[in-house]
Amino acid sequence: MQITFLGTGTSQGIPIIACPCIVCHSKDLKDKRLRSSVLVEENGKTIVIDTGPDFRQQMLREDIKVLDAVVFTHEHKDHTAGFDDIRAFNFINKRKMEVYASARVQEAIRREYPYIFSDFKYPGIPEINLHLLENKLTSIEGVDFLPIEVMHHKLPVFGFRIGGFTYITDANYISDEEKKKIKIQKYWF
Repeated sequence: MQITFLGTGTSQGIPIIACPCIVCHSKDLKDKRLRSSVLVEENGKTIVIDTGPDFRQQMLREDIKVLDAVVFTHEHKDHTAGFDDIRAFNFINKRKMEVYASARVQEAIRREYPYIFSDFKYPGIPEINLHLLENKLTSIEGVDFLPIEVMHHKLPVFGFRIGGFTYITDANYISDEEKKKIKIQKYWF
C-alpha cells in the first residue's frame, strides 16, 4: 500500500489569507500546505479520502490519471468543495466514480450538488455511483476500509483504518470502543 498525503493543512490551508503570522509568511515549503486529503494506492486501485477545495491542484500535482473511488470523512466544505472536479476522471476513465459517504454526508452532497442528481443530465456533470458508508468494515474497490467514528466538536466524522494504516482528521474525541479499532497500529499519522 502506498499513502500520499495530498494536504495536511487547516480548513483554510496554510498560509491563511491575510494572516500576518510568521508561519503564513514563511519561505519554508513545509509551511505551504493544502487542505487535508489522502491518496491510497493498493492492489492497482487508487482511492482518495476527501475532495476539498484543493482537490484539482492535488490531482494535478501528483499526476493522477486514474481514480477508482472517493471516500468522505464528513460534509464540511474543506473536505467536499472539490467534488465537482471528479468529472475529469469520468471523461478520461470513461466510467462513473464510485463514491462512499455516510447518510448525513450524502444528504449534504445532494444539497450542494443538486445538478448531479437531477432528472435532466446536463452534459459534463459528474457521474457517480453513491454508496452508503456505515460504521463497519467495507470493501472499497477491493481495499478494506474500517471506519472509525470520532467527534469533530459535536459532529460525527469517520476516520479509517486501511490495513496497518489509520487516518483520522478533524477529531477532538475518540470513544474507547472506537479506539480498540486502532490499538494494534504500527504507524500513526
